[in-house]
Amino acid sequence: MVATSHLLVIDDDRRLRELLQKYLEENGYQVLIAASAHEARQKLIPTPQLIVLDLMMPEESGLEFLQWLRNDMKNEIPVLMLTAMGEVDHRIEGLEAGADDYLSKPFEPRELLLRIRNLLQRNSKLTFPGSFIRMGELTYDPARALLKYGEESIHLTSLEVTLMNIFSQQPGVPISREKLAELSGVSLSPRTVDVQITRLRKKIEKDPKQPLYLHTVRHQGYVLRPDLI
Repeated sequence: MVATSHLLVIDDDRRLRELLQKYLEENGYQVLIAASAHEARQKLIPTPQLIVLDLMMPEESGLEFLQWLRNDMKNEIPVLMLTAMGEVDHRIEGLEAGADDYLSKPFEPRELLLRIRNLLQRNSKLTFPGSFIRMGELTYDPARALLKYGEESIHLTSLEVTLMNIFSQQPGVPISREKLAELSGVSLSPRTVDVQITRLRKKIEKDPKQPLYLHTVRHQGYVLRPDLI
């Protein structure tokens, strides 16, 4: 754990957010709290290293805030979303909108701490090839986590960067959904891995329904087949 990591907790439940602030600060983090999406916008400077976000909030929901963060602000801060038990559709919506991991309420504080540590540390576990990955007019630089179309940079979320880095280490080699979940360091199920792959294909494929580079391999998982490494 990085003792100086700066977190932002967004939840309309006052008791929960104050408990989380106290618990996380006791474990070495710097923590700001916000009761709403509006208040959270005022606390994005300095930029937090991770956001804990309640998905279901009155007025502007956590999902709407997440969509604004990813689509309007092009911000790739790792986001751990909190959802009520059984809200499967909401979890899928959150992952599709760009959340990196989720945790169902009620949860054990130690599990929250573990998820945060994994999100903050996961990229440091990866080693990168020295060359660019080329996919038609797209290039991906694993060392800089940078996807470009010509001279234009294409925004990737933190989880999308992690998946691209995993694929970049083993181009041409199928990787199972279970292995992708393990290497990403988050609690992805096979279904949520599929959701993230769908998001990633929209950014690297001209026709995501007929992918040229990121293929599904039956009974094996997914494989990245670039033009040049």
